Amino acid sequence: MMTDEEKLIEKLKRIEALFARPATEGERMAAANARERIKARLKELEKTDPSIEFRFSLPDPWSHRLLMALLRRYGIEPYRYSGHRRSTIMIRASGRFIDETLIPEYEQFRETMVSYFEEVTQRVVSQALSIDNSELKEK
Repeated sequence: MMTDEEKLIEKLKRIEALFARPATEGERMAAANARERIKARLKELEKTDPSIEFRFSLPDPWSHRLLMALLRRYGIEPYRYSGHRRSTIMIRASGRFIDETLIPEYEQFRETMVSYFEEVTQRVVSQALSIDNSELKEK
């Protein structure tokens, strides 16, 4: 039986495979190559859509780590200028790649992880404090 963490990892792998834009059924089944397909797509886009500088300011350390991992996975080197906050990430990349692949993939990963964090928090708080941890009632 899969643990919650293993289920989360499997779901994140499926999200990555979705954004690799597989062309055939065989490619869909070969999701292990998703990263390479996305990298190749990035290289193609850079030929027609030159790199520009983007700035991301992220609300929490988990979002920051997630975006950094995605960027490095695709060979995009993140940086920060002197004086920028630690939550700021700067990159140079194709605008189309950012709009069509990176941001949608990041948002799906983040949504999946936030949902997981909420479930774990709910379960741990309920078990540790042995209380009803449901939402507030509206009056």
